[in-house]
Amino acid sequence: MATSEEFIEYVCESVRGAGSVRYRKMFGEYMVYLDERPVLLVCDNTVYVKKLDCVAGLMERAGTGVPYAGAREHYILDIDDETLCREVLPLLAAATPLPKPKREKRAAL
Repeated sequence: MATSEEFIEYVCESVRGAGSVRYRKMFGEYMVYLDERPVLLVCDNTVYVKKLDCVAGLMERAGTGVPYAGAREHYILDIDDETLCREVLPLLAAATPLPKPKREKRAAL
């Protein structure tokens, strides 16, 4: 089951107060960017957070899961828990580097 358009819009609306939010469809699912940093992975209408030390204490009661075959285990973020989201999202944004800019492809000689 793929993530619905309604769910990804709900996720983005839920995290709007944490900074500039956008999402991008990737491999049939979605990556949510906060201040241009990829912080949330949304697959099958479930919000996943990378297992980072900075959020381990806050996410200790959260479930875990694998967002897609071959991926590492992630925390599952309860997007309806506003308090948890307000605490976790700034930590994720601070710990996640900006993606490297893509290099332009050169024409073959």
